[in-house]
Amino acid sequence: MKKTVLITGASSGFGLMLANKLHREGYTVIGTSRQPEKYARNVPFKMLRLDIDDDNSIRSFTQELFTHIRHLDVLINNAGYMVTGIAEETPVEVGRQQFETNFWGTVKVTNALLPYFRKQKSGQIITVSSIVGLIGPPNLSYYSASKHAVEGYFKALRFELNDFNIKVSMVEPVWFKTKLAENSVLSTGSNITDYDNYRKQVRAATQKGIDGAEAPDAVICTISKIIETKEPKFSNPVGKMTGMILFLQNYAPKMFEGSILKSVKTAA
Repeated sequence: MKKTVLITGASSGFGLMLANKLHREGYTVIGTSRQPEKYARNVPFKMLRLDIDDDNSIRSFTQELFTHIRHLDVLINNAGYMVTGIAEETPVEVGRQQFETNFWGTVKVTNALLPYFRKQKSGQIITVSSIVGLIGPPNLSYYSASKHAVEGYFKALRFELNDFNIKVSMVEPVWFKTKLAENSVLSTGSNITDYDNYRKQVRAATQKGIDGAEAPDAVICTISKIIETKEPKFSNPVGKMTGMILFLQNYAPKMFEGSILKSVKTAA
């Protein structure tokens, strides 16, 4: 029997593509959106309302979820967004909201569903992180920090859930062609003139990465494989350059730092 899968943020990007694929393959798929009525008619799977920033929304969603299903096999934490901008120029409130969604929202949804997984003594939690949760590129300080936080949280949680047969995995893509960049929030803080030239260069480098992004198929395929793996790996970087990026960072840090600095200076 195919599994029942819950995917947060299933109205676009990786979430929508994965939900459609799993539905075609016979899985029972539940997707979430802050405005499910906008998408319900255009998707073949059930779409429920969930705002991961809102505690009341999480509570009501959890109650409604189990009126539609009796058993949940997989939670895929996919909802989130990206803040871009020079760190010093980014207002703290903008950074705090990035954490409210990407970190605390993900944590609160996970915690709301853990009692059900523990009761059934089985389950799987897959969280869509990012390669920036493993490295720290410029112009993405708060986004990178939020993903580092998510990585650390689930890295510890996996041990606590081991006795309940609940598997925990992270998926860490590089740039892929989704609406993540299109829907990103550009820091609206005041510009510091000392950064004027660097800001131009780093934005050009970021845009170059977006323009050269891979098609998202590899990410969708990776998540599908994790769902069907009995003993999945915790960390799953995805993308043509992930191996080289992580190798350089871990074993040739000077070369890694030099490549980041060079990519910024030569982009503009």
